[in-house]
Amino acid sequence: MLFYPQERLALFIDGANLYSAARALGFDIDYKKLLTEFSKKGILVRAYYYTALLEDREFSPLRPLVDWLDYNGYTLVTKSAREYTDAAGRRKVKGNMDIEIAVDMMEIAPSVDHIVLFSGDGDFRKLVEAVQRRGRRVSVVSSLRTQPAMVADDLRRQADHFIELVEIQPLIAREGVAPRPTTYPQAVYAPQPVSLDGG
Repeated sequence: MLFYPQERLALFIDGANLYSAARALGFDIDYKKLLTEFSKKGILVRAYYYTALLEDREFSPLRPLVDWLDYNGYTLVTKSAREYTDAAGRRKVKGNMDIEIAVDMMEIAPSVDHIVLFSGDGDFRKLVEAVQRRGRRVSVVSSLRTQPAMVADDLRRQADHFIELVEIQPLIAREGVAPRPTTYPQAVYAPQPVSLDGG
């Protein structure tokens, strides 16, 4: 990883995307370790975590994580996920956070030197390019080692640096925890295939 001690950093974590990538690789993220690790890389200005929540449920499996992040150094950005029934009669959940990530990243860009985006979503390629035009470096954290790859090829190529999630796993993984069954809403958190043309 190419970081400089005096550079101002901002982390942007697409919660659903990072969860899917880590789960596909067979480990859980320790968010305290992640924050500590990136705090060593430079001057950490802000660490954003984005997720959609099903608010109409009595208990959201995400709530304990969201509450912990909120009290432990992360800037939490949430919105209500929407449930709907598709044409085939299947219940689906929609909770895309792309616009929130884009707005916040453009707003903070003048105040930082380096942005680290934890997502492989090809929709962010143009956003990364726009931030780079403002003289900021952007690193993307995702994985090529999942089947299919979790990072869109054009996003990986646009980034100044690509950080393979497997390579930082020893630094940010929860220790002594066997992967548990998925408890997050499937439609929001199931790994989505990422086409290599950025779709």
